[in-house]
Amino acid sequence: MRDMLRYPDIDPIAIALGPLDIHWYGLMYAIGFGLAWWLGRLRAAQPGAPVAANAMDDLLVYGAVGVVVGGRVGYALFYTSESFANDPLAILRIWEGGMAFHGGLVGVILAMTIYAWRHRIHPLALGDFVAPLIPPGLAAGRLGNFINGELWGAPTQLPWGMVYPPLGPDPRHPSQLYEMGLEGILLFIVVWWVSAKSRPRGLITGLFLFGYGLARFVVEFVRLPDPQLGYLAGEWLTMGQVLSTPMIIIGLGLMAWAIATHEKPAR
Repeated sequence: MRDMLRYPDIDPIAIALGPLDIHWYGLMYAIGFGLAWWLGRLRAAQPGAPVAANAMDDLLVYGAVGVVVGGRVGYALFYTSESFANDPLAILRIWEGGMAFHGGLVGVILAMTIYAWRHRIHPLALGDFVAPLIPPGLAAGRLGNFINGELWGAPTQLPWGMVYPPLGPDPRHPSQLYEMGLEGILLFIVVWWVSAKSRPRGLITGLFLFGYGLARFVVEFVRLPDPQLGYLAGEWLTMGQVLSTPMIIIGLGLMAWAIATHEKPAR
């Protein structure tokens, strides 16, 4: 019998400063925003960029508000609507946890739309600029999920299956690391590489939507569903797959439209 990998039991608190505890998950958010700011300044220095480097501070604030507000509202609506209906003020207790990527994405889209309108930038040009900045933050967030010991996969006998004692003795898919690799690292490489040259307006935005939606849809097959929801149909369909399907469709449609209409390239 092979030796099984075991979860390293990482303390979720990264730094303790007296009464102040800095959690790894919060630190991952900070790293994600920091990487987005740094990469944004690199992109802003390129010819034709719709955003100046000195505007990245403001753009990051818009994005951060969209992520936090949208992620929290999305979690309330998509995953725990009944409990939030009974206790609406719970949506303000961010420290209790609960964020949804798809809600955060909607929040960012709304925030970027407002930013584009205020600064007279074409929304898709801004979307193409912002899209490559997002995957590193997703990778950091999934690493935070792994450190927190959450979002585990189903049991598996694959060599890299990992035992997480609170869920029993069976090795499981480290689905957080799958998502880190696919929707974080791989998606970043693809979107960043494609965006290195001028492309039809909307193509990069569509590529990001399609790439994330596909990666999330696939990993959901081996990731345990949220316990308060379970499988929605057929013992396999999850809320994550339902919410990712429109991303795949819209992403493909946006890429096809961008190529077919040959809009003026925008970085």
